[in-house]
Amino acid sequence: MELIKELPEVFEEFAEQRQKAFLDIKKLKDAGIPIVGVFCTYFPQEIAMAMGAATVSLCSTSDETIPAAEKDLPKNLCPLIKSSYGFASTQKCPFFYFSDLVVGETTCDGKKKMYEYLKQFKDVFTMELPNRQTEEGLRLWKKEIVRFKEYLEEKFDVTITEEQVRNAVHIQNEGRKALKRLYETMKLDPAPITGMELFKVLYGSTFKVDRSVIPGEVNEIVDKIEKEYAEGKMQERKPRILVTGCPIGGATEKVIKAIEDNGGIVVTYENCSGAKSIDKLVDEDTDDIYEAIAKRYLNIGCSIMTPNPNRLELLGRLIDEYQVDGVVEMILQACHTYNVETLGIRRFVNEEKGKPYISVETDYSQGDIGQLNTRIAAFIEML
Repeated sequence: MELIKELPEVFEEFAEQRQKAFLDIKKLKDAGIPIVGVFCTYFPQEIAMAMGAATVSLCSTSDETIPAAEKDLPKNLCPLIKSSYGFASTQKCPFFYFSDLVVGETTCDGKKKMYEYLKQFKDVFTMELPNRQTEEGLRLWKKEIVRFKEYLEEKFDVTITEEQVRNAVHIQNEGRKALKRLYETMKLDPAPITGMELFKVLYGSTFKVDRSVIPGEVNEIVDKIEKEYAEGKMQERKPRILVTGCPIGGATEKVIKAIEDNGGIVVTYENCSGAKSIDKLVDEDTDDIYEAIAKRYLNIGCSIMTPNPNRLELLGRLIDEYQVDGVVEMILQACHTYNVETLGIRRFVNEEKGKPYISVETDYSQGDIGQLNTRIAAFIEML
């Protein structure tokens, strides 16, 4: 039996998964496997998986291509949108280059318009995502998921059976269970690992082309963490921080670093890279699998929804279960939906949960690291 690798080495492997995925995608492309490029947590992975396609998150977390994007897009636009468009227009993202299809959803206004321009470079299928979590919204979203399935069948000349969809649902659910088991180790106090180590696995797992390997690999890591914790290997007791807000990854990992370099430890992530994308499963014991998929994805608590009670429900649960001492919200510049929602989040955290809260606004440059360190250090010292 192969010995389980040292934990730091495993965390680094997941951190490097994005680079490894570049090679994996090229091999799949050469083998004739369809590649579907995606941007958002609302994307119903199971439908593309059911036809045997590989799905991959497209490049959007670096300021490398923002100057190129600003030739076409406004400068005062969310860096995630500019980065996404820039990687597409410059063809510097291997995932975008090899994608046979890019799928977007009508989330924020900036993304909706950006998808129109992406059609210059690639086939883009835009799903109409409702902005309200109502019965009417659920009916619309289910229709969009079925429409997406039918589009894939026509574009790639395949038939997607219900059995294939149910199998994909099961694979994704098993992956979610394993990742949830991983981040739930952070309920331990003191924490068993750092928030950055946790993030490396959560974020790196989104670049696993073969989703079926996630449960085995992640459960092995959890077993190792639990064994070492029982032996007394753990982090020093520090103020326990919950991170919420815009998607984190790449350049914005500077926020995690600022927290952990200044005396805190991130014990849970509410945003897209964390609990938000893993917390709920698709109901496998249902007659209507497409409605079950629609319900699971539509219930994600994102600031594009109005109202947005599901975000508060998850946030409140995480604050309680992870014994959180303070909440840090990361806002990307010009992300209007999250920025406007900070007032409601602050009130919820301060008044209903009785916890300290700070919001930090940033972009993909590294120029504000000093300011981030100063503000976050003062916040953690107050705790």
